[in-house]
Amino acid sequence: MSHSARAAIEEPRLTTRQVRRRRAPRHVVVALPIALAGLIALLISGNTLRPFERVTTLEARMASKSDFFKDPEVQRLLLGHGIRVDIRRLGSRGIATQSLTGTDVVFPSGQPAAKIILDRQDHSVRSVRPFVTPLVLGTFRAYADTLVKAGVATPQRTPGGGPTLYYDLRMPAFMGLLDGTDGGRGTADQDGDGRPEGADTWNGIGFDTGGRSNSGRVLVRTSNVCESNAAGTYLSLLAFVANRNTTPGTENVNDPRLAQDAVTDLAAKIKPLISLQGMWADEQADSYLSDLGESIAPISLIYEHQYLAHQIAHHRKNGEQDTERVLLYPTPYALTEPQLISLTDRGDRLVRLIQEDEALRDRAIELGFRVRFSGEDGTSERLNAYLGDHGIQVPAANPDQTKSYEPDLDVLERIITYVGTCPPPVQDTP
Repeated sequence: MSHSARAAIEEPRLTTRQVRRRRAPRHVVVALPIALAGLIALLISGNTLRPFERVTTLEARMASKSDFFKDPEVQRLLLGHGIRVDIRRLGSRGIATQSLTGTDVVFPSGQPAAKIILDRQDHSVRSVRPFVTPLVLGTFRAYADTLVKAGVATPQRTPGGGPTLYYDLRMPAFMGLLDGTDGGRGTADQDGDGRPEGADTWNGIGFDTGGRSNSGRVLVRTSNVCESNAAGTYLSLLAFVANRNTTPGTENVNDPRLAQDAVTDLAAKIKPLISLQGMWADEQADSYLSDLGESIAPISLIYEHQYLAHQIAHHRKNGEQDTERVLLYPTPYALTEPQLISLTDRGDRLVRLIQEDEALRDRAIELGFRVRFSGEDGTSERLNAYLGDHGIQVPAANPDQTKSYEPDLDVLERIITYVGTCPPPVQDTP
């Protein structure tokens, strides 16, 4: 090839292509600061690895105190310890008398059911009684004031002189309004207005003033005595008062037949005070605290903590107390002691937490419970301080400190079975 031909051949040129960098999507750019903030928060709180930790789910059967474990803040605190509680809600006596197979923990609302459960175990178990709560009657101001006029209730004084949230109820006199008669008569002029009316009706004791009227019976709406600790405790209170402030079953101890007959006679005496309400109703606090509470029942059997939790939440939302709903504190009084009982090694973790964790105890106070604290004289000081700090009237201690004591378990079971015509308990393994 000639020199000129080679010169005519051009050398290949190297060309480059400009590559555009891809920008991050806008939603990624927006979300990045939020993700970084979350990471920083996890680092500060020490929870960086929490999503990767194992969470243990406990199977639980609980009565009304399941309110505590259903609280979102309690659930958050427990999850911080790797525990989640799956709750099946039953009445306390229902928990105690049914099969507990596959259950890690139980939380009956009182000692009678707790004792039945503990007696069924074939080995020692861990348990704790973290707080106490009085049995109370939830009602509405117009009905409470009617009971004051009838001479069976006394309003507690308020520091500022405003409307009170609490009344003391004399049970012997109040029980006289629950039997449907006035000295054996079906009609009477109990309120002294010159008009004979149905005995032991609300109008009959003076409710029908100011355009109001309620010709219904004076009754306490309770849950099922065959299932509920609250109803069983109320039944014990009625029996204690009807037995002249004496614990049933403590008389004629040297003659078993006479002792049993005395318990049966007592059960027959108080049965109408419970059974005249008709069909049992569950979830009394839910009904009482609902918008239709007054139309459902003028008086409902509840626990103090349920009412106080409502007042705390109401004040937080509205900046004031709910002054239409009020409490009747019975005299003699009945105190309930719920007991958390572990049935498995997994359940032991929860019991230990409830015993030891300060944050969980503080939250119980915020939910209206009278929490047990070791080294303190009582259970009310911290709760009273919390109520006062949050604008809620503090309940006053009743000068009459007569306490209703529950009878022995076998005596209580006979009374409950007689009044409620309860089916026999399920005989099962622990």
